[in-house]
Amino acid sequence: MCGILGVVATTPVNQLLYDGLMVLQHRGQDAAGIVTAEDDAFHMHKGSGLVRDVFRTRNMRALPGNMGIAHCRYPTAGSAFDAALSQPFYVNSPFGIVLGHNGNLTNAEQLKEEMFCQDLRHINTGSDSEVLLNTLAHELQATAKGCWLDLDTIFAAVAAVHRRCRGAYAVVAMIAGHGLLAFRDPFGIRPLVFGFNETPEGTEYLFASESVALDTLGFQVLRDVDPGEAIFIDLDHHLHQRQCAQHAALSPCIFEFVYLARPDSVIDGVSVYEARLNMGEHLADKLLKHIPYDQIDVVIPIPDSSRPSAMQLAQRIGVPYREGFVKNRYIGRTFIMPGQATRARSVRQKLNTVAQEFKGKRVLLVDDSIVRGTTSREIVEMARAAGALKVFFASASPPVRYPNVYGIDMPTRSELIATGRTGEQIAREIGADALVYQDLDALKASIRELKPSLCHFDTSCFDGCYVTGDVSTEYLTAIEMARAGHQKTTKEERWASKQLHLNLLSAG
Repeated sequence: MCGILGVVATTPVNQLLYDGLMVLQHRGQDAAGIVTAEDDAFHMHKGSGLVRDVFRTRNMRALPGNMGIAHCRYPTAGSAFDAALSQPFYVNSPFGIVLGHNGNLTNAEQLKEEMFCQDLRHINTGSDSEVLLNTLAHELQATAKGCWLDLDTIFAAVAAVHRRCRGAYAVVAMIAGHGLLAFRDPFGIRPLVFGFNETPEGTEYLFASESVALDTLGFQVLRDVDPGEAIFIDLDHHLHQRQCAQHAALSPCIFEFVYLARPDSVIDGVSVYEARLNMGEHLADKLLKHIPYDQIDVVIPIPDSSRPSAMQLAQRIGVPYREGFVKNRYIGRTFIMPGQATRARSVRQKLNTVAQEFKGKRVLLVDDSIVRGTTSREIVEMARAAGALKVFFASASPPVRYPNVYGIDMPTRSELIATGRTGEQIAREIGADALVYQDLDALKASIRELKPSLCHFDTSCFDGCYVTGDVSTEYLTAIEMARAGHQKTTKEERWASKQLHLNLLSAG
């Protein structure tokens, strides 16, 4: 999960892109970057950290130009602390291309080998986004005739990317001296929306991961980029669009609606907020089959994503809704934070209880999901410490039993608390008196009720069915082994660094 922006405007775009990244900060907190285009030159600044920490006044002044792209990163592969993995990425041949990518390629290793052996291109990092960039660059080079690109060449190159790349990718890219390109994988797994703004100087266009960025920046939402579609904005601000995938079928990631997206966003024509209200309705129906409403004194959400579901559930069962947790806004999302120990330690820094809402009460805690269980376990303990007589737990989504390989950091089965456990066993693991999960069909219905034509979703983290059709057991095992090796290396590096520090102190 990352946030991407692309804009073609009539005035300098540096501040616009910065403001957009601030709105999309929830999609990635580890790194941020902006590239602007001025004539045939690119200007880039990127680095590790939050948007507000990466960009200073001097950096913004060094980003002139009326066209640009931006990216905020949270890692699904590679180190969370490696500044070299921050995006956008740049390649100088052909023409000069910069690219920002949200998603994850499932055949990145195969493509990387092809890049080296067949396309004679070197991939400098472990990022699949650099692989995607070089694939696009190679296909542009292979189809171009001369030093100028026409529309047929650009769209043919995107079609070739669709044929070669597997997985999830929403992309914004700039081609030096030509314009801005945006495209989405044939399943539309990751979101991408665009809109326009009319000015006296002409029409401006903005692409973003979520519609909330367009809303806050004063752009009118036009529509979502279709699965497999490519849209090109040339230097004269003319918009060109073409379907570039032979077989495109919208199957958005359902976890965007559950957790990832902001509630004030609209994704593929569905209000995230309304979808979460519907999740609360369906969860209430399931809850009453397992826990009588007269055994619940109060419904308390675990902020922030679960609030709409918790409010609707409380209203449906006729139990008071209360805010029992106060959130420290300056602590990042624990789900995104790298490392289990970091997540566990940050929960109590992130949340504090309002004791009077728990003391002597039978409490129903509502969360959007349970992934690793670390946060849930800590929160149940906090509720009991605040005096709750009983702590029930409800999840607005089904058990997360399978890795997500399309851009969400839940890649190994051993890290998922629901893998190999029943609901009763999970309840014991997190310390709850009872646990109720949403049914998958009910989750789908929560969204489909708002847009009946939206028939298919990627629900792989719940049911193990991967829409791209190329994810095998062997592939998942290889990911788990690579992740285990990376974690071991990271621990060894930290130990070595600590020993070096101690040695230097002794020498001093």
